[in-house]
Amino acid sequence: MASIERLVEADAVRRLRERDPSLFTTDIDQKVAVAQRLGWTDLAEKAPSRLPLLTSLAGQLEAEGARDVVLLGMGGSSLAPLVFSRVLGSAPGHPALHVLDTSSPTQLSELLARLDAGTTFFILASKSGTTTEPLSLYAVFRQWADAELGRLAAGKRFLVITDPGTPLEKRRSREGMRVTVTAPSAVGGRFSALSVFGLLPAALIGVDLETVVRRAHAMEQACARPAEDNPGAALAAWMVDAAEAGRDKLTLVAPQRLAPFGLWAEQLVAESLGKHGKGIVPVPESPRTPTGYGQDRAVVVLRTADDTETDAWAHAVAAETPVLQLILGDVLDVGAEFVRWENGVALAGFLLGVNPFDEPNVAEAKKATEAVLADGTDVPQALADLGGVWVTYAGDLDPPADGAPGALDDAVRPLAGSLALGDYFAMLAYLPEDERYLAPLRNALAAVSAATGHATVLDLGPRYLHSSGQLHKGGPDTGVFLLLTVRDRDDVSIPGQRYTLAALHRAQAEGDLVALAAHGRRVLRLDLPFLDQEIIAAVANALTGALG
Repeated sequence: MASIERLVEADAVRRLRERDPSLFTTDIDQKVAVAQRLGWTDLAEKAPSRLPLLTSLAGQLEAEGARDVVLLGMGGSSLAPLVFSRVLGSAPGHPALHVLDTSSPTQLSELLARLDAGTTFFILASKSGTTTEPLSLYAVFRQWADAELGRLAAGKRFLVITDPGTPLEKRRSREGMRVTVTAPSAVGGRFSALSVFGLLPAALIGVDLETVVRRAHAMEQACARPAEDNPGAALAAWMVDAAEAGRDKLTLVAPQRLAPFGLWAEQLVAESLGKHGKGIVPVPESPRTPTGYGQDRAVVVLRTADDTETDAWAHAVAAETPVLQLILGDVLDVGAEFVRWENGVALAGFLLGVNPFDEPNVAEAKKATEAVLADGTDVPQALADLGGVWVTYAGDLDPPADGAPGALDDAVRPLAGSLALGDYFAMLAYLPEDERYLAPLRNALAAVSAATGHATVLDLGPRYLHSSGQLHKGGPDTGVFLLLTVRDRDDVSIPGQRYTLAALHRAQAEGDLVALAAHGRRVLRLDLPFLDQEIIAAVANALTGALG
């Protein structure tokens, strides 16, 4: 039976709209947990009631001379603001938004050097109020602001978004931060784009939220229609039909202007559907000359109506690969796409037989990180030192049969040998989000994909730990991983902690290495002696040489 017919037979759309947890589980305890995560289905309908508060805050910051807003968050607390910032941008006269979802000391230091304490405000965003990365970043920036402005004035520069009653809400009051804007507790982080987690940062940069919300509400209404005439159900059925036909590499293609949406969709798809050995693998890409996708690909194209170039590309690809085009009237339709994808992924979870609202494997890497910081776990050790690049094989990836590798090409070659039909290749890079370092790696991965037909992805750490990291450990064993780390020379102390930001950054990579290895994944770690464009270019060349 086709997926759309299964949705009709199960009355899935109505049950989702009525927040029926039995759509996803028959377990009593799980039903309670699912019911506590279904509050996102009418966020756009309710959003207008929040807009006066958000626009008032935006006006206050504008009157106080705000030029920069720094968002400290991870995963669902950061990716929707990132989309609003990079797709829609700041309106004239409004501050720039910097989304800092990393523990990279280099990236933090470079941003800090560009900021003026007198014109900078911060959003500290955490659903649980206990997320390590934003709280660590807050400690650093709060110390800086206190030193520049004084404790009382600095506190007024920090706005908090969290659920009601969290430790962060109490901390906000205790430490004199400006205001807490609470989010609905029945909304999970990755489904929270149209809650205050997404809307407050968008309001501060002057996004036309009335239009965004109005169009999103229209999509909500469309996603309440019967499955046969429902854009969310259509997306779910298309994804699952493709996956069940062996095309489980969901390739998300968008032109540069819309490319950030792929990061948000990657988290939603990977973390919601990748568990219990099942999953759909999201592969964000930009349109390029068709090179012949493998038989495991299905392509979703996101473009605006006037983008004829991407349309032509999609038609060329469609000759050999299933293509679904999602067409926006203009970029303000991005809010409607949040709604379409949230409904589509939730219904896809039902079709795949997984609970889309939990993330059972995410905590593994967190616990392993804590153990690394406490010196309480054994991290797989390097087999070779290639001019300062330490090479480690872990999990089910065997080292070269003839012993330790003598060059980077040799070190990478076991990855090529382990790739089988239907596998994907993921580079997990603990680097600053800076194209000076990332562009050579992106080019190398594109070359590998073109030469081998395998899907390739570049995921930044620790961002991916709150996103595709769930799929890597909980999904099907079809991933081959290159973990790229750097022995950071830059470092930043974290007030109140016994470890530094560089130590946290490194521990997060090593914690995930431990977790991936425990699941028997195929992992190669290359640990670079320092952050250097030439060394990264050498890694990129080794990739194309060994896998391309």
